[in-house]
Amino acid sequence: MDGLPGTLALAGFGLAALGIWLIARPDEGGLTAKAFATAVACGVGFACFYIFMQRSGNASALWSAAFSRFAALVVVSVIVAAGRHLQGMELSRVGIGVAAGMLDVTGTICFVRATQTGRLDAAVMLTSLYPAITVILARIFLREHFTRWKLVGMLAALAAVPLIATR
Repeated sequence: MDGLPGTLALAGFGLAALGIWLIARPDEGGLTAKAFATAVACGVGFACFYIFMQRSGNASALWSAAFSRFAALVVVSVIVAAGRHLQGMELSRVGIGVAAGMLDVTGTICFVRATQTGRLDAAVMLTSLYPAITVILARIFLREHFTRWKLVGMLAALAAVPLIATR
């Protein structure tokens, strides 16, 4: 146990949490009870994933990522098969799926190495900034426009990174 992070890192955690909320919050319509319950379930799932991956110790980051993705494949396959959601896929989209999978595994490998060489809290907080990247990619590829709040959230997330990196 490394103890509590420093004051600047804690401020960075708060700024990152604010940024994540501003980026991920719905633009209109408010938050329904169902959406809130889903968000909590997702948060618990992510937290469990982060903790379990950190508990892999000094195991190979590549094997840890491979096993986690295989487990995810099994669970998703069961959900798709049980829900009868199986549909055909256009061959042109297979490449996108493969690229997304490779990026996902790469991110998991980097996360495992970060937890093996540094603090779990900092690795988790920096990893949780992915909504900012998603919004930026949506702007580039889908031509989505930023709301003022999403822009403020991205700036908060960017400002949080160097604060969290302080020791």
